[in-house]
Amino acid sequence: MNIKDLKAQMRNERLAARDRLPAETRTEFSLRMADHGGGAFEFEPGTIISGFLPIRSEADIRPLMARLKARGARLCLPIVQDKMTIVFRELVTGVELVDTGFGTRGPGPDAAVLDPEILLVPLSAFDAHGDRIGYGAGHYDRAIARLLQKGRDPRLIGIAFDCQEVAEVPAEPHDVRLQAILTESGFRTF
Repeated sequence: MNIKDLKAQMRNERLAARDRLPAETRTEFSLRMADHGGGAFEFEPGTIISGFLPIRSEADIRPLMARLKARGARLCLPIVQDKMTIVFRELVTGVELVDTGFGTRGPGPDAAVLDPEILLVPLSAFDAHGDRIGYGAGHYDRAIARLLQKGRDPRLIGIAFDCQEVAEVPAEPHDVRLQAILTESGFRTF
């Protein structure tokens, strides 16, 4: 089996495991993530942090984002443009959210486009080394590469449930490791 097929198999298995978590359990686990992650990492007031709104069976990190905002973070959300490119639009109180494709919602085209310094990254699978498997479209890989090309060095924090951990992710040269992972069990750095 080649790496692409192995990653696809791991992605499908870990997403199926996540899907099997009852909605009430996902809610409880998401609140635990807010407790564990709300003060787990340092940043200066005004730091731009990209979060996300949950789709499918993802963790709901809105309580975590509220805690980060209360600590002075400037929040943004990923918006997929032209089916290939993620831009990060500023999320401010009272802004109307619009449909942004892929079942997601976010700030509309009038919102400021920002370069996040910290990315809270949804994923399909991860391992104890910080390697991750995304959803297969490469959106975050390309967004991270663009930020690096601009001279930015964003901190990558994966967001997942414990059931999404695997023994080893088969890493490829273009893959960028996470610096940390936040699950319902806690915050781990790599």
